Parts: sequence; C-alpha cells; structure tokens
Amino acid sequence: MKEKIKGREELHRIIKDLKAKGKKIVFTNGCFDLLHVGHIRYLEKARSLGDILIAGVNTDRSVQSLKGPERPILPEEERTEILSGLWCVDYVTLFDESTPLELITSLQPHVLVKGGDWAKETTVGREVVEESGGEVVIIPSVEGASSSNIIETILKRFLEKPGNL
Repeated sequence: MKEKIKGREELHRIIKDLKAKGKKIVFTNGCFDLLHVGHIRYLEKARSLGDILIAGVNTDRSVQSLKGPERPILPEEERTEILSGLWCVDYVTLFDESTPLELITSLQPHVLVKGGDWAKETTVGREVVEESGGEVVIIPSVEGASSSNIIETILKRFLEKPGNL
C-alpha cells in the first residue's frame, strides 16, 4: 500500500487529473499517532463524502512542535504506512508546516473534513475551500477515543503497578 504515499507535487498532479475526470476530492489531516477506533470511524465517514480521500499527515517535527518532545510515539514513516493500508484512504502525504494551509491551497479539495474538536469557523483552510465552492464538514469525535487516552492508560497499567514490565 506504500504506493498510496505521495509527495506534494506528485499528489497535486494526480488530483488535478482526478478532478478533470469529475472525481470529488475530500481532504483531512492530522497526526494519526497511535491509530484508534475514533480515527477509523472518522476516516470512513470522511471517505463517504466524496470519491477520493487524501490524508495529510504531520511530520515528526511538526507533531513535536504541536504536542511536545515526547510525541509522536510512532515515526512518520510508520504513521503514513498504517494509513495507506486502510481501504478508505486513497492517498497519504506528509506536511512539515504547523498547519496544512499550504497543502490545502495546493490541492483545492472539494471537501475539507475535521474532527469534532474543531469548529468550522476556525478550521485552517476553510476560506480556501469555501472560496472555490467547496465545503467544510465537521465529524463528531468518538467519546473517549484519543491517542492521549491510550498513552495515559498504558502508563497507568504498566508504570503504576510494580512488576508489570
């Protein structure tokens, strides 16, 4: 599935061709560190909004700037490969900036999707997508499903009880 992982310029050419064929392009982005059921449901719902789903993934450096030096847990190569293995994700690309604005501007998706922890009004790239006639969709989060919760659970179970490791 690594053939789904594309650089920005190659992906731009692919998407331009797909748009010319009338395909509806959906874009989302995130760190996707420690993939969980919330991610899966979110990505499946995002894919249902169009013909092609692109997942923009923060690089390791970008994740560290957002979440601190202990993150990500999984390196960018693994996170992109895991996402590329999902049926609902058509293309995966990395971005090193603090936000995906440059990537969104380059790809000009028809639909921009974010999770329920975002407000439509403050979603990065909203103006770009809406100005070109596209839409922004917020998908509700799955209660309790987060990478941070997984990390906390692991720490509680294995560090707070002697002999667990």
